[in-house]
Amino acid sequence: MATERKHIESFGQVSRRTGTVFRYLLLASTLLGIVALGALLAYVGVQAIQPFTAEPSWWAFFAATFALPTLGTSAWVWNRHQDAVTTALGGIGIPFAGLFLAGALAMIFLDVLAPDTWLGYWLAMVLAGGTLVLWRRVRGATSFLGEVIVTGVSFVVFAAVIPGLVAASPYYMLPWAIMWVTLTLPMAAGVAWFVGGELDDPKTGRIAGGVAATVGLLAAFVGPYLWFFPMPSVILATTVVLPTAAYAFVTIRDRPTQVPGLVVAATFILGVLGIRYLAPVLGLAGPESWVDWEFLTSPHNSTAELAGLYPAIIGSIMLMVVVVVSSFPIGVGAAVYLEEYAPDNRLTHLIQVNISNLAGVPSVVYGLLGYGVFVNTMNLTIGSVLVGGMTLSLLILPIVIISSQEAIRSVSDSTRQASYGLGGTQWQTVRNVVLPQAMPGIFTGTILSIGRAIGETAPLIFIGYALVAPEPSGFMSRGSAIPMQLYAWATQYAGEAFYTTALAAGVVVSLVVLLTMNGVAIVLRNKYERET
Repeated sequence: MATERKHIESFGQVSRRTGTVFRYLLLASTLLGIVALGALLAYVGVQAIQPFTAEPSWWAFFAATFALPTLGTSAWVWNRHQDAVTTALGGIGIPFAGLFLAGALAMIFLDVLAPDTWLGYWLAMVLAGGTLVLWRRVRGATSFLGEVIVTGVSFVVFAAVIPGLVAASPYYMLPWAIMWVTLTLPMAAGVAWFVGGELDDPKTGRIAGGVAATVGLLAAFVGPYLWFFPMPSVILATTVVLPTAAYAFVTIRDRPTQVPGLVVAATFILGVLGIRYLAPVLGLAGPESWVDWEFLTSPHNSTAELAGLYPAIIGSIMLMVVVVVSSFPIGVGAAVYLEEYAPDNRLTHLIQVNISNLAGVPSVVYGLLGYGVFVNTMNLTIGSVLVGGMTLSLLILPIVIISSQEAIRSVSDSTRQASYGLGGTQWQTVRNVVLPQAMPGIFTGTILSIGRAIGETAPLIFIGYALVAPEPSGFMSRGSAIPMQLYAWATQYAGEAFYTTALAAGVVVSLVVLLTMNGVAIVLRNKYERET
């Protein structure tokens, strides 16, 4: 029998019993935290969804059309087709994430950015891309910096002219037609490229692209019969139907062993559609949930039963647009410089230490910094969407830099040396070898950082962001955000009515958004790990 205690020179006296006790204490504390968090989420979910208000017949319908089929097919795939589990998650995750994107785009084009204005900017982007192509044909191979300057200057010039010409044009396009041209056709081109590349069959890819464009066009006429207006229907078809259909087509055609995963996804989606559309037709009364379409599309109200989250949702979407545009290029650029170009000296070490320290600074400090820099120094509008977005960008910028550095650092040096051996320059190696391999990890870190930013409240309070405000008309106007709205309901409108209705529903919406973003990050990370 082995002795209970052993003397190890480097560690001193080691006890197996102590290690075992420590391990089980860690397990117990972890389980306690999970159970406590689960109980809290369950309590909030019950308050928001009100599941016990549904009729027994509705629960029977729910079990027969959604719960039992989904659990049964999931168990079948888990036990018999382990390689199809990822396909099942992708088949569920793609339409779920597309639904969020469709809602965000529909809100923006309905209340913030007019479709004809968007058409003008889209044409400016297309013409800027055409200018770059013409520049390459005339000048040949040029530097990356020169191409960026040409593209940026041409876009600024076209953006200053084209939107005004579109607004003054006598030729009027319906909003849904603008969405079809600017969103569906590029998505159809992406479907053609994806299908053709996955199947190594360009002809099939072109056919798939044509079918995708036709589906987006038909959505404008079929959508109103499904309780959607034409423009949101085209957006929904573009972001949900087309990517899901392309994913399923490639899986069926190229990976037949993973088709059982699509069965799980189809069962899940059909069950949700059945609950949404078939149950009301059959007269089955479901839960009297506070998280419904009216809550998501209604403005704030001092009465809890009439309060909605719509202006705060639009404000959060616009905040995240500013955060992504301002933090992603700067963070990735800084990471590329520090890992690939910066010399190994004291200044670089000092910068690296400061970035690591800034990642742990409390968010309140960034609120004070944002007020001092953007409001007092730059004289921007206090509490505007632009100021709020740039303040949150300062908050997550160190995290984006550190996560991007880790992703770049994980690229094998042998790939760099192979590029150099083939005659590639340092920038060509970074652009064509390092960044493509590091980009999934960079995206993962960025999405997780944005998930943190979307739930922050303290920095927005310090820069004068409104607790309750109508939907912003632009990036320079004042607006609210989901965490600010929840803070207002928990403080200014504190009471039993708000705690058990609007506030609980808002917390559920916020959690769903955060979990969706984290899920996307996990999918990207797993895909990156499989490829490497």
